Amino acid sequence: MNSINLFNSWNISLKMPSKIIVGVDEAGRGPVIGPLIMVALAFKEEDIKKLEWLGVKDSKLLSSSAREELFERIKEIVHDFRIEVIEPDAIDLTLTESNTNLNWLEAETSARLVSELHPDTVIVDCPSINIPAYTDYFANKLSAGVRSNTKLIVEHKADFNYIVVAAASVIAKVIRDRAIESEKKEIGIDFGSGYMSDPKTQLFLDNYYDQYPHLFRKKWQSYVDTIRKNEQTNLDEF
Repeated sequence: MNSINLFNSWNISLKMPSKIIVGVDEAGRGPVIGPLIMVALAFKEEDIKKLEWLGVKDSKLLSSSAREELFERIKEIVHDFRIEVIEPDAIDLTLTESNTNLNWLEAETSARLVSELHPDTVIVDCPSINIPAYTDYFANKLSAGVRSNTKLIVEHKADFNYIVVAAASVIAKVIRDRAIESEKKEIGIDFGSGYMSDPKTQLFLDNYYDQYPHLFRKKWQSYVDTIRKNEQTNLDEF
């Protein structure tokens, strides 16, 4: 009796290890106030269906209460994860260096997080208009083992098209929202979302840019313009 027949006769099934799928996304890329949150979530392939049952989707399509509820449910399903909170001063530092920018900061951070998860497939929501260049940069920042053994998908709107990335977007958004609410309570001022499209944020920047400098991304044009405007006002007093 050959070995294959022997295994069949013993009715032994050899279970293959689960494939690990990682979704990568961020929250807080554009605001003048608060941190950038980078998230990499690893799921066993067979658990991804559970995300569909929960109704996980791109965080931008969900209400705040729905995101909060999904945050707790996703935590029950995720196999492993890595999260990094990048504070405004770290973002500013990146933008002062000639050989890097916000895209490269995201790529370097997410590649480091992904490399610790040892995935079979990585799906990344691409922040750059140049997908091939971003993909190459990201891949080169991965650990050698992960780079050679992982399928890499880098796309625009990956948070809309891939549910594992949507899950990462939910986690990132909730963490950033909680951080913003915590800062508001600490200083006792409601400065809104931190985005310049928000009138509360605009007013806070105008009135408090010099009192709470740790909250602001000082390399953002909106902050630079506010500094210049106030310097000009002071000069006009003479």
